[in-house]
Amino acid sequence: MKKVIIISGPTASGKTKVSLELIQKGIEKNIPFAIVNFDSLLFYNELNIGTAKPTAKELKQFSHYMVNITSITNPLNASDYYKKTIPIIQKLHEDNIIPVLVGGSGFYLRSLIKGMYDCPTIPMELKEKNEILFQTEGITPFLEILKKHDPYSYEHLHPNDSYRIIRATEFFQTTGTPISSEKNRLDSQNPYDFSDGGAQDWKIFHSFLDIPKDQHQIIIEKRTKQMIKEGLVDEVKLILKEGFKGDEKPLQSIGYKETLQFIEGKFDSQKSYLERINISTRQLAKSQRTFFKKVLEKETFNPLVDMGKALNRMTQFSLE
Repeated sequence: MKKVIIISGPTASGKTKVSLELIQKGIEKNIPFAIVNFDSLLFYNELNIGTAKPTAKELKQFSHYMVNITSITNPLNASDYYKKTIPIIQKLHEDNIIPVLVGGSGFYLRSLIKGMYDCPTIPMELKEKNEILFQTEGITPFLEILKKHDPYSYEHLHPNDSYRIIRATEFFQTTGTPISSEKNRLDSQNPYDFSDGGAQDWKIFHSFLDIPKDQHQIIIEKRTKQMIKEGLVDEVKLILKEGFKGDEKPLQSIGYKETLQFIEGKFDSQKSYLERINISTRQLAKSQRTFFKKVLEKETFNPLVDMGKALNRMTQFSLE
């Protein structure tokens, strides 16, 4: 059975460091590894400082896939990610290389493990019609369609999440089937059981990195300060100078959204700007913990004290 290692965890839990240490250990023991990213913000060429992306030197030194593969004008959803990543993993297995899936975007990981429902091509005329409707009447007409035809999505999608609301509406308009029905069909296979490979014939070792919350909060605050020091504000200003509008979906992510607001003068001080990023990051970490807590068959490590143990367990799995 083909082996796959997963290194997951909340934001700022040391996933990149652990993955690079594992690659180095693999070189020493002649175990070929390659990192396959499932952190959604690392896909984008323009986003670097605010994503804590591996450095150019690290990306060049060690094999990385699904990093810097597109522009923020072309956001990838889980279906796009699945279609691009599965062939990469298949090729790595053919070459006897063990893929190391690294990231914190649980739904992208789940797409790989459990498979994806068929995502139809939305007719361009429907997209254009809906775009005009959204610009003129807002999200309300789309919510009304979901309330009538896809009540599950209506109840579970946040009213501000216009991207997913419109996508769910277009799925129904194209197929006549609620998108939630397709999701629920996959979820009935036990969406959090990654141990059996789900839709894939993989033998999986899942390392979940977690840090006690009080220590993690200090790390988050230190990382935010470091991003500002490295030039996060200038990075966003340059993105805007290059012609991007600031409403691109990836720019609404944590760190970038607040920086856009800071540039627009919506914070009364740099201190309140930093605190807003810290609060948002802690909220993200909480939601990531909630997701991965439900995942079965994983081993949890505190990377501050268990780095050696985690690396040894992953190496042992690779040699079995």
